[in-house]
Amino acid sequence: MAGGGSGAGGELSGGELSGGELATLYRWLDTLPLSRPRRNIARDFSDGVLTAEVVKFFFPAMVQLHSYVPTSSTAQKLANWGHLNRKVLQKLGFCVPEELLREVAGCRAGAVEQILVLLRQKIREKQRQKQSKEVPRPGQQEQDLQAALEEGSYLETGTAGGGAQESPKAGWVTKGHQGGGHGPPGDPTARSEVAEKDQALRLAQESIQILQLKVGRLEQLLLLKNLRIDDLSRRLREAQGHPP
Repeated sequence: MAGGGSGAGGELSGGELSGGELATLYRWLDTLPLSRPRRNIARDFSDGVLTAEVVKFFFPAMVQLHSYVPTSSTAQKLANWGHLNRKVLQKLGFCVPEELLREVAGCRAGAVEQILVLLRQKIREKQRQKQSKEVPRPGQQEQDLQAALEEGSYLETGTAGGGAQESPKAGWVTKGHQGGGHGPPGDPTARSEVAEKDQALRLAQESIQILQLKVGRLEQLLLLKNLRIDDLSRRLREAQGHPP
């Protein structure tokens, strides 16, 4: 088996994967809209194209699929993997040793799984890092909103003038001191309503994120199908003797 070091913080085990690890990997791959169905993984993934599609599905801006040529030529397979190594895998935090790439290009059983297991791990890590930057810490929004209330950053209605005054950080409304309703900043009722609104906002944001993910997956599937159609059309023209 190829050497264990992968550089850039990645860890290729260099040993046999367990049956559970392989089953998990295969189930994961089968959920992805790849341009070719998985039949013989050593052969199907040997040219690097499907691995590029995997990364493209999760991080579209990271991969240009036209840079990877479907091929049975060992030299072109290594060229595809070399480009993937330099331009993509290093950005995910690992680099595949050349010896292992030669084994993958030669369709050696069990070689490409070593890469794909680590790739799956790095994709999940990068997704968690991205989510941690986008999603506020638990309770952070409640703290920010409460601080705004205590600083007087709210709309005040029902005052003697009958109008509404908006502060530079306006965003919440409290009814006047004479008309009842919501109490002053720090009132338990006001805090409860703030928490309820914040929870509703978070639920709406989560729904939007889920819908955006579904749209992204559908767009990626459509892109892969169009690429497949273009490839089949080119092969048909070549078989009919027409220039590409």
